[in-house]
Amino acid sequence: MLLILLSGILLASHDGLSKYLTQLYPVFLVVWARYLAQVVLMLGMFAPRMGRRVFHTLRPWPQLLRGLSLVSVSIMFISGLRYIPLAEATAVIFLTPLMVTVASALLGERVSHSQWLAVGVGLLGVMIIVRPGGALFTPAVLLPFGAAISFTVYQLLTRRLSGTDHPVTSNFLSSLVGFLVMSVLVTFNWRTPSVHDAVLMASLGLMAMSGHLVLTQAFRYASAASLAPFTYGQIVFAGIVGFIAFGHIPDVEAIAGMTVIIASGLCMAYVQSRQASRSA
Repeated sequence: MLLILLSGILLASHDGLSKYLTQLYPVFLVVWARYLAQVVLMLGMFAPRMGRRVFHTLRPWPQLLRGLSLVSVSIMFISGLRYIPLAEATAVIFLTPLMVTVASALLGERVSHSQWLAVGVGLLGVMIIVRPGGALFTPAVLLPFGAAISFTVYQLLTRRLSGTDHPVTSNFLSSLVGFLVMSVLVTFNWRTPSVHDAVLMASLGLMAMSGHLVLTQAFRYASAASLAPFTYGQIVFAGIVGFIAFGHIPDVEAIAGMTVIIASGLCMAYVQSRQASRSA
């Protein structure tokens, strides 16, 4: 539980720092710096021990698509942070578990009535946050929503690749794909950062890598169902970071929408844990 909460703090801090940096520099530059730092750090940590195995994959095309999906998540979510408060954007991207359920149904998996109800409740939570007439009822809200769709594709591919490729290989290749794609895009959006800001950009890679490694470690010691309530702590941490760094306090409606999204996600985790226990 402590590991999953630490992961939430790291990832919320990463998003808060990204929001700050995109107010000073182009989004493509910030995302490129994050992937550069992450590739260098992962090579330094894992290449000496794994050697060429860190590059070895049995399924290169799904790995490429997985990496492109993660790049899409990064670009859309961080772009959205330029216009949308941190906590609200984080809540929207936490629709991903519900979208995975919808995608699984489209792929032929059986989805219960309870799971469909949780999906509907989660979408209701988003509508409460971005209610017509509210400050967030703008086209910009489509950015975190699009990031959630891309993150759904990323998670489905992660599930497929988990049985064939090493987790370190999958994470490294996603970072490498992100770095290569952003190296092309950043040439059209370059602005040389100061030394101070360059260090902050490099720290994005450290935060992202550490957050995901800690998250992976947490799932080694406890089941996904038991940890699910604590993963939503990232929304709370995002609200704290947003208040400390940007002075933003979500209004009552936004808090209600976040609560509904969290409740729907917890309901989904409960239903899935019950199904898993019955099948066992």
